[in-house]
Amino acid sequence: MTDTSLLPDTFAEPYVVFDPLLAFVADDGGRAVGYVLGTADTVAFTEWFRTTWLPMVAPRHAGRPAEVTDFESLILELMYDPARMVHDDLAEYPAHLHIDILPEYQGQGLGRKLIDAFRGGLASRGVERFHLSMDPKNVDARAFYDRLGFEPIRVSSDPGGTYLGRSSGG
Repeated sequence: MTDTSLLPDTFAEPYVVFDPLLAFVADDGGRAVGYVLGTADTVAFTEWFRTTWLPMVAPRHAGRPAEVTDFESLILELMYDPARMVHDDLAEYPAHLHIDILPEYQGQGLGRKLIDAFRGGLASRGVERFHLSMDPKNVDARAFYDRLGFEPIRVSSDPGGTYLGRSSGG
């Protein structure tokens, strides 16, 4: 990937700017080794992304691709299509998150702690449910989410997607 700011501009920084109290980082004494971030209101985030964030960051990147031909053009397409995050079937799960942990730090309980911190942030706002989408080929992540009580959500507008949800409480 030649555009090194594309991934953070699409999947990380907008969440920290829009909803900074739902961004949590795990570190090993000075180096970030994992994070969870998200938003309590996917619909509001999507509108803000489209009207505020995208006009601010788009000039740093190539324009919307005419077709998706590689990983970079896929990420560009996702950046230019924030409406992809809103699905009627997810209305009962208004919040969503992204989580990443470096491979050498997985399996140490950091993921559970990060998800618990995110859940606590949502619960303190009265947000009862949240969701995530994931690559169905990532069987280790799916096992992790299953252990944490996530359940599949059928999203009719994206039948090929894998969506999981859970409550922010107990």
